[in-house]
Order: sequence, then C-alpha cells, then structure tokens
Amino acid sequence: MTQTDLDRLLVRIRACRACAACLPLGPRPILQAGAGARLLIVGQAPGRKAHADGIPWNDASGERLRAWLGIDADTFHDPGRLAIVPVGFCYPGRGGGGDRPPRPECAPLWFAALRAQLPRIELTLAIGRYAQRHVLGVARQASLTATVRAWRDYGPHVLPLPHPSPRNTPWLQRQPWFAAELLPVLRARVRAVVATTARPRRNA
Repeated sequence: MTQTDLDRLLVRIRACRACAACLPLGPRPILQAGAGARLLIVGQAPGRKAHADGIPWNDASGERLRAWLGIDADTFHDPGRLAIVPVGFCYPGRGGGGDRPPRPECAPLWFAALRAQLPRIELTLAIGRYAQRHVLGVARQASLTATVRAWRDYGPHVLPLPHPSPRNTPWLQRQPWFAAELLPVLRARVRAVVATTARPRRNA
C-alpha cells in the first residue's frame, strides 16, 4: 500500500517530542484521521485514560459525547468517517481542579498541516474553550456559555460545544436550552455528514 501524505504526517505527529520535558507521563500523541473523514472533532487534550490505552475519548466524557452525537463507538472510532484532532495531542497532567490546559506547542506545529490533509470535512465540532479559541478565534464570545449559546452565528460548518465531562453536569443542568435547542440540530447535522461518509478504514 502506498503511503500517502496524510500517512507520513501522522507518523511524524506520533513521533513528536516537542514538549516531552513538560509532560509528567511523557509524550503519547493521540488523534485519528482519515482522508475521507467529513466530521472533525476538535477537543482539548487527551485524558489520563486515553493516554493509557491510546484511544481518544474512551471514557465517560466520550460516552456522553457519543450520546450527544447520536452515534455508536464503532462509527466514532472509524477514521474514515470521523477525524479527532485535539488542540494538544498529549495528556498534559493534572493541575488544580482538573487536567492542565493543552500544551501550547501542538496546534502551531501541526494543526494547519493536518487540516490541509482533510479536504472533505463538512462539519467541525469545537469542544471546550481551548478548542473554541483555536477554531473560532476572535469570533468566539467572552465566555464558553455565551459562545455555545451563539451557535447559530457560526454557520452550518462549525458548532461550539461544552466539554462533555461529568464535571460539567451542573452546567448542563443550568442550561436547559442546550438539550432542547442545540442537541437536535447537532444530531441531525452529524447524521447527515456521517451517512455520506465512505466506510473504508485507514490512518487510525
């Protein structure tokens, strides 16, 4: 099988050691991408469980996210259908009250080059404030809540979402409009995009 530009780029990313000295568990870049993917999930950084098993969103946050999207785990982890590209590729370690922010080195080094190898993306989900800062830039609002609430302003190709961590359950309870207004639109858009994506798996 001929190695593609995306294959070569993924090899380079997974060998990256740019911020190794700052990572308490060492580098282990975790992402998935296939050239045919039409749905892109931009998250923040892998958690400790993902670092251990090498599978993105393979935890309680991932279960909630898949429920939001209305897709099963096999579809979610199929790189031919769905690309997962966090702002930081490696687990950043624990800080006060939760995981540390994504390392700042990743996105400038890799994101643009990787996005250029995903020409069929139709919908990008920006999950959490770090992802929204990267994807939306100055178009984001002053807070995550305001940004997510303004989801209609970002057109049909980008949707900002809160992080699906169980720690955010109180936020979800205080924002009933999220489940009532945004989730049905999210599921419909994901269903339309995933349904038109080719099945072959590659570049996991």
